[in-house]
Amino acid sequence: MSGPRTDALSVTTLLVIAKEPVPGRVKTRLTPVCTPAQAAGLALAALRDTLAVGLEVPVRRRVLVLDGAPGPWVPDGYEVAPQSGGGLDERLAAAFALSDGPALLVGMDTPQLTPGLLAPALRPDGGSGCDAWFGPAADGGFWALGLADPARPDLLLGVPMSTDRTGAIQRARLTGAGLRVRDLPVLRDVDTPADAAAVAALAPGTRFAAAWRDLGPAGPLETASTAGAAR
Repeated sequence: MSGPRTDALSVTTLLVIAKEPVPGRVKTRLTPVCTPAQAAGLALAALRDTLAVGLEVPVRRRVLVLDGAPGPWVPDGYEVAPQSGGGLDERLAAAFALSDGPALLVGMDTPQLTPGLLAPALRPDGGSGCDAWFGPAADGGFWALGLADPARPDLLLGVPMSTDRTGAIQRARLTGAGLRVRDLPVLRDVDTPADAAAVAALAPGTRFAAAWRDLGPAGPLETASTAGAAR
């Protein structure tokens, strides 16, 4: 069996920022359609999909920046580093500080991720001379951020996180600092049951989609809708 892909020309570090999939601590917006245990199972599946894609792209290092304890679901080929304290903006800035060269950071909420989606941001030349890659999310946030120079906490600190303007503000912070920014495709984060259903349908071959289907033959959304109509 072959190991993780490597490429002598690749200088990018892939950073995956994630939470340990513990019931009650992850994907809480999937409840009450899902139980906390089911929501954690979906989070685990999404994280495993994301980590697997990371093994398929040619990067210099792969680092899982984790809030919590690693489990057997962390594949060979990843370093594990603890997340820093503070707000999400501080934790993202600290994650970038783990890299001594160009870095691309992704979250665990887009199990539809593919190597092809990441490929443009992993070019050894920094992406045809650009300074940053930005992956906007459909909810107004962002799912990926690549920096040719990760030693720039000023690019993240103070950006308000988890709002429908986060992505726009973050991108404006990059361009306002004089960086040449290129965009990756818009992806839908899995936050709500509707998001989960849409992403599972978009990427039916993923672990996440299988976990979603395993929640019941009628599907969690249909089950919830039927229960609501019966009341």
